[in-house]
Amino acid sequence: MGQRINGGLYVVNVDGSGKQHLTSARYSTPAWSPDGGKIAFGAGRDVWVMNADGSEPLNLTPEPGTDSNPAWSPDGRRIAFLRDLDVYVMNADGSGQRAAAAGLRHDVFRHDVFRSCLVT
Repeated sequence: MGQRINGGLYVVNVDGSGKQHLTSARYSTPAWSPDGGKIAFGAGRDVWVMNADGSEPLNLTPEPGTDSNPAWSPDGRRIAFLRDLDVYVMNADGSGQRAAAAGLRHDVFRHDVFRSCLVT
């Protein structure tokens, strides 16, 4: 599981050994892909994805707006995220961004809301 230490993202073994520094970026809400090969996370005002070892970071949402809280679809092909408190969905490579649900300000952090947006 990811852990925030001094503004960076780390992974460690369950027993606490093997701490590995992945990124120094100030991040929020890291999410492992279903196959464990990638991590999506919010950094700054964008959603990023990188390999599980920290290599190849890619900004998926460089457009204006505040993007955060990525959540993977069960098959790993799509990512739901918040854009200014509306739920958006995109392909895992950042293409195909579309609004999936608007005005969910009070329900936005419920996992079932994200999952229902990823099913369509």
